[in-house]
Amino acid sequence: MSDLESRLDQIVPEPQFSPRANRGPLMISMKNVSKRYVANKAALENVNVEVAAGEFVFIVGHSGSGKSTFIRMLLREVQPSSGQIIVAGHDLSRLKNSKVPYLRRNIGCVFQDFKLLPNKTAFENVAFALQVIGKSKHVINTQVPEVLRLVGLEGKIHNYPHELSGGEQQRVSVARAFVNRPPLLLCDEPTGNLDPQTSLGIMKLLERINRTGTTTLIATHDQEMVNYMRQRVIALDEGQLVRDQDRGVYGNVD
Repeated sequence: MSDLESRLDQIVPEPQFSPRANRGPLMISMKNVSKRYVANKAALENVNVEVAAGEFVFIVGHSGSGKSTFIRMLLREVQPSSGQIIVAGHDLSRLKNSKVPYLRRNIGCVFQDFKLLPNKTAFENVAFALQVIGKSKHVINTQVPEVLRLVGLEGKIHNYPHELSGGEQQRVSVARAFVNRPPLLLCDEPTGNLDPQTSLGIMKLLERINRTGTTTLIATHDQEMVNYMRQRVIALDEGQLVRDQDRGVYGNVD
């Protein structure tokens, strides 16, 4: 068993956190953040959020509540109309455009529609994430099979996306997001196209990855899954943060 496998298998059933102010260094800080795409409509309004390194957080709310804008701003895909966003010590308002690719290399992303390259095998899809940052063939040939084994796809490394089920495709997407061991993992509706049992498997996989120290944020509509997982919940409604609850539930926001 590899060192990474050992760390992934050390699952603590009931992790205990100290009060949020004492949880250690921040991975994400949003201070008075607002985003307006049109003058009379705020996608986000005066949002204040802190996420410590290593936390697992659900972001919930109905369509149009601001979840996707929240995620996109952390990637510097869009910038706030006002306020300050700091990710892993980087003030995104002051980050030069030339440094944005470096920021994104340190953020893993998982999406609802998988975003796999259809003409590449599972191995090649995951390897691509390492190729674009200049990793050697030796590193690729070592790390890609390992991470595919960790997500339960050791027997599917040569399969193309169309030969995989939806759950298997999402596991490839998770493997690709995690293969570079990012400190931050952002997931936008990662179980939106999956059946309940498959969704549970994906969430448990994301939880295992989080236990290795990767800060994990998941934007989701999956009420049953949020209620089952009982992690921190940040609820948005019409662009406003209406609830921030440890070991929370989905709540009456949909």
